[in-house]
Parts: sequence; structure tokens; C-alpha cells
Amino acid sequence: MIHIDYSQVSESSISINDTDGTALDVEAFCIPVLIPISMVGELMANYDPTSSTSPTVAYSRPISRAVLDALKRFIGD
Repeated sequence: MIHIDYSQVSESSISINDTDGTALDVEAFCIPVLIPISMVGELMANYDPTSSTSPTVAYSRPISRAVLDALKRFIGD
């Protein structure tokens, strides 16, 4: 099961390197997503980065909901 450390959710200005190497300064919400090591093999086995339909809903929806629930809880809506 995917977990969020709600006590660590924060809003901040951060400097990052994007996935393509571009340096960015962004105002962002930092939401720590905790993925148990025991789940990593299953998640990676069912993920194809070349497929636009991967990961399946069974994997992507719980992660998306956990992140969105954390954001909703943080901003108070």
C-alpha cells in the first residue's frame, strides 16, 4: 500500500533539474510518497515507460489518490 507522510507535506520554493536536465526554480508542494520496498518489484514489473497506458489503473489510481488526498488535506479544501 502507498502511504503519504502528511507531517512532511510542505509548500516551498525549490530548485530542481527536470527529467530532461533543465534547471528550474519552482513554487511547489512537496509530498513525500512512501512506497514499501516490498512493492517495488511488482510496481516495476507492471510498468512500461514506453506505453502511454502504463501503469494500469490498478497501480496508478491508488498513487494518484494518495497524492491528491495529501494535497487536499494540506490546502484545506
